Amino acid sequence: MNNQVVIGIDLGTTYSCAAIVERGRPRVISDTGGSYLIPSVVAMDGKGNRLVGQAAKRQILTNPKNSIFASKRLIGRPFFSDEVKRIKHYVKYQILPADEQEEVVVKLHDEVYSLSEVSALLLDYIRNVSQDRIGKEISKAVVTVPAYFNDSQRQAVRTAGEIAKLDIIRIINEPTAAALAYGFGKGLNQKIAIYDLGGGTFDISILELRNNVFEVKATGGNTCLGGVDFDNGLASWVFEHFLKDTGVDLSKDPISHQRVQDACEQAKIELSSRPSARINIPFITAGPNGPLNIDYTIQREEFEDLIKTLVDSTLSTCDKVLDDAK
Repeated sequence: MNNQVVIGIDLGTTYSCAAIVERGRPRVISDTGGSYLIPSVVAMDGKGNRLVGQAAKRQILTNPKNSIFASKRLIGRPFFSDEVKRIKHYVKYQILPADEQEEVVVKLHDEVYSLSEVSALLLDYIRNVSQDRIGKEISKAVVTVPAYFNDSQRQAVRTAGEIAKLDIIRIINEPTAAALAYGFGKGLNQKIAIYDLGGGTFDISILELRNNVFEVKATGGNTCLGGVDFDNGLASWVFEHFLKDTGVDLSKDPISHQRVQDACEQAKIELSSRPSARINIPFITAGPNGPLNIDYTIQREEFEDLIKTLVDSTLSTCDKVLDDAK
């Protein structure tokens, strides 16, 4: 492995992916299982083994207290920020203040990790998988981040690269990267809007393309708004119905909570192409008369009502950014 290449990494909230350029064309790297999406999850199993990616994601359901996901929402944020308080409501792993009270750290078993260290584990895993797939050494990377990441968050990503011994030669805003993929080399002369609603973050950017020069006219977004919030809204709907029907509050139990979360994510996906989705979870918990099951059907219109406030907030941001770009 004597030919070094620069890798492009989309370090996402829920999934990450990597690509290289071969013969002038991008090639997305698959993992050993053939998937192009790597879960952005770091976990530790009962034997103390550290896991990353698909293996870590499988731990979320059975070992939620030692499975770190959505860490991108925490990176570079102070512990007492409103964003961190919101995140603590739906994750089951421990989020703690660092000694100086300004940073967030997370706990896996008895080990404490900074968010840069968690991201470094993801970067190192992505780099190793990519090296194995392409047979070349990788020591440099370009990493994308949400357009609304502040200096502290961007520095935390750079620190993650340093920990992983991966030289991050450039950090690019995610919407700008999408615009480059869309228009680079085409000689376009136009204005475009990039609406990027990911698993955990939302960005909107207006760019002007002129002869392969890309000028960002305006940008906006929310680093704590994404698909996981749609899942949370649907999960709250399930918890409320189940509490009303049975008197049992499933939201307090980590494993039951995660089972509902997973089922709601799948229902959300189904509602993209179907008018309704069934949320069926057998033996979710035990009641005084035996096992209790979840079996609800939600219509797409009901789901749209649940997420309306979230969707409307993205549209309000779009309006502001469009005004700023004039």
